Amino acid sequence: MSDIPFLQAIAVSKIYPGKQAAGVKNTDISIQPGKITAIIGESGSGKSTLLRLLYGLLSPDEGIVKFKGERIWGPEEKLIPGHDAMKMVTQHTDDLNLFAKVWDNVAAMLPATDLKAKKEKTEQILTQLNMLHMADKRVADLSGGEKQRVAIARAIITRPQVLLLDEPFNQVDTSFREGLQQDIRQIVKELGITVIMVSHDPAEVLSMADELVVIKNGQIVEQGHPKTLYQHPQHLYTAQLLSNCNVLSAADAQICGIETIKDHVVIYPDWIRIKLISSTKSWAIKQILFRGFYEDLILEKEGVLLRVSNGEPDSYKEGDMVSVRFWKWLEY
Repeated sequence: MSDIPFLQAIAVSKIYPGKQAAGVKNTDISIQPGKITAIIGESGSGKSTLLRLLYGLLSPDEGIVKFKGERIWGPEEKLIPGHDAMKMVTQHTDDLNLFAKVWDNVAAMLPATDLKAKKEKTEQILTQLNMLHMADKRVADLSGGEKQRVAIARAIITRPQVLLLDEPFNQVDTSFREGLQQDIRQIVKELGITVIMVSHDPAEVLSMADELVVIKNGQIVEQGHPKTLYQHPQHLYTAQLLSNCNVLSAADAQICGIETIKDHVVIYPDWIRIKLISSTKSWAIKQILFRGFYEDLILEKEGVLLRVSNGEPDSYKEGDMVSVRFWKWLEY
């Protein structure tokens, strides 16, 4: 039994005729239990379609989806679509009872056969998600991020084997987003829940995921550990998804002193080192973009622009001339 894949899609396709959405084309994926797998891709790449196929909200046109060796039935065969061992949370919170309290919204997911256990489990999940202080608030009075926490609590309290998150942090304020992500990671660790999340935000997937799946035009182009894919992407598409990188043509790369026989050279902003210099043949700082604890410098030389990350804000000013050194680059 241990050799049976936990959750897998085998040669699945789902096409939307006449629509811009890519759907999914002849795709294979295997999800590891107890891990957070993130699916990332540009808008319309098919990532949400793949998530719904894995859950059973959609039936594949071709191929098969299996959970622990058993076929996952789609909406044509199952009265209430979605596998019983899984729960999905989207960026929308339409299924919440806006006029009920947070406690009641979450507790309602449990049967009333054991009221003591129901109370203990509700209190536990609210504590784990740092929500106990809002237990008596009406959902209608909560912020978007707080409503999202309620939706996630409702999904997790039933102890699903798989939690599917479709762009779950879109409605969450930046100031609360990282805390919610950390809480989810901790709960996954404690309960052993398998998480599959869809996102277009590289910061989310790089910090949360154990496994990263990159999808383009309905097909998986590469997958692996987030750190590996960030540092050694096999495709230009992946590099552009995961970083606000500099993409240079071969001619522009030559101006930078990089010789290549490939079409493109990719340089991440943090792979560039600069130093003040007085020569007029060096790079000019055209713009400085303040980012808080760091700043982005836009450099220009012979019409070529470079974005450079500077960890010491206010150490340069617009118009300064600098020399440039690249300690790493990628060629495609």
